[in-house]
Amino acid sequence: MKLGLLLLATTLPIAAFAQNSSTTVNSSTEYPNTFSSGSANVKPFDNKSRLFRDWSISVGGGAAFMVHSALTSINSDKTNWGYNAYVSIDKQISHTFGVSLMYTRGETKQTGQLPGAPGIAAGVATGTTQFDQLALMGDINFSNLLRRVDNHSPYRWAFHGYGGIGLQGYRTSLHDNDRNRWSDNPKRVPLFVKQDLDINSVFYQAGLGLKYNVSPLIDVEARTMYIISGEQSFDGSGYNNSSYDPKAPTESGYRYTILNNKRSYNAWTVSLGVSFKLGKHLSHLAWHDPLQEAYYKTNVLENAATDFVVCEKGDQDNDGVCDDWDRQLDTPAGARVDGAGVALDMDLDGVIDLYDKCVTVPGPVENNGCPIK
Repeated sequence: MKLGLLLLATTLPIAAFAQNSSTTVNSSTEYPNTFSSGSANVKPFDNKSRLFRDWSISVGGGAAFMVHSALTSINSDKTNWGYNAYVSIDKQISHTFGVSLMYTRGETKQTGQLPGAPGIAAGVATGTTQFDQLALMGDINFSNLLRRVDNHSPYRWAFHGYGGIGLQGYRTSLHDNDRNRWSDNPKRVPLFVKQDLDINSVFYQAGLGLKYNVSPLIDVEARTMYIISGEQSFDGSGYNNSSYDPKAPTESGYRYTILNNKRSYNAWTVSLGVSFKLGKHLSHLAWHDPLQEAYYKTNVLENAATDFVVCEKGDQDNDGVCDDWDRQLDTPAGARVDGAGVALDMDLDGVIDLYDKCVTVPGPVENNGCPIK
């Protein structure tokens, strides 16, 4: 207990003394304050103090496929190609993370055939899905996140990961040779499903992208996204009244499933895009790694060759003190000098030690620095 009180009594004065008034951060409306780092070199962050671009507009498009569903776009005998096109407004929050507001429109084409007798009667069914999506998406720059600090190579490629949530609307149709065809006798029509873009149709998406920095104004990107619809009718197979829904009742009392019986039928897109970086600054924040920049500048300073010029004016009296700061330029040869180049006089009697016969006892000059008896 006594030892603890002793330590407390000794550390408190040290801690209080360490809080120098010139470096203490106080709470005020001026910088530095409790909301700053405490550095004197701080200023408000506004548009004038920005060093990098952080806004961009991206557009792109490519192929779209219905996968992991009852009707699929990629089958063993044929691939049914669809399309997707997107536009987004992108905001870079830091050098590793950004967000995008993204609108996508696309269409998939898919086929499938029921097994057994129903499949023989209906033949190969063809489905079409047209979708519109509005999503908020996060963007992680893996290249900046995982880049080594000792990697000083040119930085033109970047690997990105995406993930987000949004709302979608879609319109589907399904045609076959049996129940889902145009017919007056018996009366039959193809299967159509319409889902409006609203809060009742939420979807999720995740994907990867590879970007290339073409110039300070333009990036190009190859991107692939996996879309989780959350809907079993997204592929065109319909709801429970469809002969292609595994839960729908039939005359025989059971239903076959074409591919799977998941609650969500999903799509896959592959696209190429271009980003137009907005702003007046030279580079974009997504292509800047502050940690690497700090290490790079340190490395430059460590390897910089600096030549120090010593004794630019020489040493006229050869006393070992350069004339640049020598206060006695004519020191006699052999005399010991101080740091300012002045000859030493240990006993301060006016006779330098070089000529003083009694170095430790003062005396007149006439007696070579020794006292007169």
